[in-house]
Amino acid sequence: MNLDLTDAQLAEILEKNEIFHLIGDTADEMGVECYVVGGFVRDIFLERPSKDIDVVVVGSGIALAEALTDKLRSMHRRSHLSVFRNFGTAQVKAGTTELEFVGARRESYSHNSRKPVVEDGTLEDDLDRRDLTINALAICLNRSRFGELVDRFDGLLDMEDGLIRTPLDPDITFSDDPLRMLRAIRFATQLNFQIDEETFEALERNKERIRIISQERIIDELNKIMMAPHPSKGWVELNRCGLLPIIFPQLAALEGVETVNGRAHKDNFYHTLEVLENVVAAPGIASAEESESWNSTHPSFGGMAGRVLWLRWAALLHDIGKPRSKRWEPLVGWTFHNHNFIGEKMVPEIFRNLKLPMDDRMKYVRKLVSLHMRPIVIADEEVTDSAVRRLLFEAGDDIDDLMTLCEADITSRNREKKARFLDNFRLVRQKLKDLQERDNYRTWTNPISGEEIMQTFGLGPCREVGDLKQLIKDAIWESRIENNHDAAFRFLLEEARKMGLSPVAADFPHE
Repeated sequence: MNLDLTDAQLAEILEKNEIFHLIGDTADEMGVECYVVGGFVRDIFLERPSKDIDVVVVGSGIALAEALTDKLRSMHRRSHLSVFRNFGTAQVKAGTTELEFVGARRESYSHNSRKPVVEDGTLEDDLDRRDLTINALAICLNRSRFGELVDRFDGLLDMEDGLIRTPLDPDITFSDDPLRMLRAIRFATQLNFQIDEETFEALERNKERIRIISQERIIDELNKIMMAPHPSKGWVELNRCGLLPIIFPQLAALEGVETVNGRAHKDNFYHTLEVLENVVAAPGIASAEESESWNSTHPSFGGMAGRVLWLRWAALLHDIGKPRSKRWEPLVGWTFHNHNFIGEKMVPEIFRNLKLPMDDRMKYVRKLVSLHMRPIVIADEEVTDSAVRRLLFEAGDDIDDLMTLCEADITSRNREKKARFLDNFRLVRQKLKDLQERDNYRTWTNPISGEEIMQTFGLGPCREVGDLKQLIKDAIWESRIENNHDAAFRFLLEEARKMGLSPVAADFPHE
């Protein structure tokens, strides 16, 4: 963070990209003021990279974008113009730089809609409508004032204090556009800032207004919170101000502790956030080679960033079934039997409600939620080849991520217990590695196909065929028979006999 930049130093920073002088010169020729505003300016002071470059014109943003594009083309510069007249905006792509142009405007809202009535306005009007003081910064691009900072609401002071605050009355700001409530929490999370007390109280008062915001816009903010350095901060703030029960009631239901006969269970909301933070802090998800292999089997995930996002969602949802499974049993205390299977069934409903993707990404999260207790059970008992082999086949290409989640789930305050589990997990990981190399599980197939079973016993498609295939697979996984066709076929005949099935021919070359 560098909050002491002078206007001259800001000018030097902007001059590193010639496009800013070209914009200013074009605006001068048209006789209009123009400013680079918002996140790009904020991130200059925070010393963060920023892709979004927004330009506000005291006049027509579209006209300036069109004139700039003409100038770039006359200079034989590569450029592309997109105009969105319904919104009064234009986008210019100049080389690798993307700029959004809009005319300065003032907005007024009705109570039941977040769509404002928009009118032409001054720079001051435009900054007034910004969501946060740290986003209400502007730098002039006109030649006579190039690099001059406009900080109407002391945004630099708020950055110095690590404070999230609205430019105007927060009740008006949040009521006008309730999405700004989520943005306030998102920026507080991303930047590790605190929300100003008056601003936070307005979040509490206006929380019900979030219901008029589309779920697509809400989930975009939640995903940005999830990718923050410490996403748990955002979920705590959402819960603290009362937004969480409205936008994600299943997660809010995890909070709280019940006590019976002096025995209490842990608060599963805060346990979940601890697991989430443990996943965030875990070492690299996999080696470069493993990541490349994983990406090839998960093409819809968007590479490593997508993998990180959905593993974090799996951490957030791993205990989501606990409120529905919680029981008090006098002999053993609080139980959460089968919470992983209940959670597995809840994942599609949650993804659908939140407008998260219902494709392989949902299935990945559902699988990790379903299996997250399995390595813990294995690590708490004798770590056998058969148990690890079964886990390996069920988790498939997601085994590394499952193990990362399960290790993150060990949050016991009992140091000896935690150390024992982690030691056993290391043993599980080693056995997984050994079995992966020995069994070549990625290309493993059952040595007896369903078609062969049907031909052998004169069956059509039926439950018995599936049962026999599963029995063969179990026997191989548990090392009761060798992993080859002859051993599997002998086992098939024996198991089929127990089921009352006989081969349709007397002579079998397999025997």
